[in-house]
Amino acid sequence: MVLKVREFLELIRFSHTVFALPFALLGAVLALTVPLPGNAAPSFELTWPQVGLRLVGIVLCMFFARSAAMAFNRLVDADIDGKNPRTAERHLPSGRLSRGGVWGFFAAMVGLFCGSCTLFLPNWIPLAGALPVLVLICGYSLAKRFTAAAHLWLGTALAASPLCAWLAMRGEVVQVDPSDIGPMIVLGAAIACWVAGFDIIYACQDADFDRQQGLHSLPARLGVAGALRLAAGFHLGMLLILATLPWLFPQLRLGSLFAVALTAAGVLVVVQHRLVSPTDLRRVNVAFFNVNALISFGLSLAIALDAWA
Repeated sequence: MVLKVREFLELIRFSHTVFALPFALLGAVLALTVPLPGNAAPSFELTWPQVGLRLVGIVLCMFFARSAAMAFNRLVDADIDGKNPRTAERHLPSGRLSRGGVWGFFAAMVGLFCGSCTLFLPNWIPLAGALPVLVLICGYSLAKRFTAAAHLWLGTALAASPLCAWLAMRGEVVQVDPSDIGPMIVLGAAIACWVAGFDIIYACQDADFDRQQGLHSLPARLGVAGALRLAAGFHLGMLLILATLPWLFPQLRLGSLFAVALTAAGVLVVVQHRLVSPTDLRRVNVAFFNVNALISFGLSLAIALDAWA
């Protein structure tokens, strides 16, 4: 039993939850602390037990939704993974898990995700949005079959996390208008650029394989050198978008902590791109996981602390 649980956690790359979860929790913190436009204090009417329940709901939704998306990815990519020497030892191609078992796991994760959305009631927005969210995050797995913009699709899926958490936390007690959700949209745009950039770097490992199989990816289309330049452009875009947050949304109260975190993120982005080159992709996993985990956690924590202060 323990071995099976471990296999499924490896299947869904549980450790990679660190990319999206900090930003989802950031969205929840901003929902609690940031005043609405024109108000001196947050217009928030939930009790702290209700807040705690919703925080639990956000963590559960993130885990179950991501687990469903990763299981779906492994299922639809099983044949492709089996042909690729880099991925041939994954759980389905190698036979460590069966298709039926993973389909059952996928169905369970979908059900648990939808069930977790009821924790936010009477806020009906998360439950109403459950199916569209699942379509968005699972659709990424099919995107590379017809568009090289699959990297942006993944970026958009993760970019939705702070907005979804914000809506889950206080969506029914405020009027949702552009001036209110603006910080979540701009933050989401930065996340989309960040994720698209590191997903392009990761996809460089399979540039030749994708080209041979007729799969669409930017490394397959542009070559590794061109794809790495585009990834750097996305990461520069992320930093520039984040730099506008204090000016566009003074209600966030971003100050010195944010400035330090943004500078550190810029340094880490440079480090990430120095770790890989068109002729040496051996350190892609270090660039992909270690560096980006630090960026996600550091930026989220700094913004949250500045907004809470």
